[in-house]
Amino acid sequence: MNKSIKLKRTESILREIVSEALSTLNDGNLNSIVVTEVDCKRGKYDADIYLDQSFYNEEDKIYILKHLKKVRGYLENYTLQNEGWFRCPKFHFKFDDRLQKRERTQELFAKIEEELNR
Repeated sequence: MNKSIKLKRTESILREIVSEALSTLNDGNLNSIVVTEVDCKRGKYDADIYLDQSFYNEEDKIYILKHLKKVRGYLENYTLQNEGWFRCPKFHFKFDDRLQKRERTQELFAKIEEELNR
């Protein structure tokens, strides 16, 4: 399914605004999080916010997701005020594991190629 240019623009704006809003938080564990991607769903009623997981262990990830859920209202209000929108999507935070999956796939292809060349 191809996304409209308007929806892609909204996702790009959200990625920037959420990163900016996170940097305003007083929690050192939250204000340095990197937003890698935003995926709007249900006609911009929901937005999956993907976070870089490179520097976090499982305990850190649990802490971060728990606390982001608590400050979600603040982040959504920050977005509304900065963009002047009538409505903001409901944010859902997730860690982005696509890079690890891509690396794993490349490793598998390398093994297959090695086996075929024997």
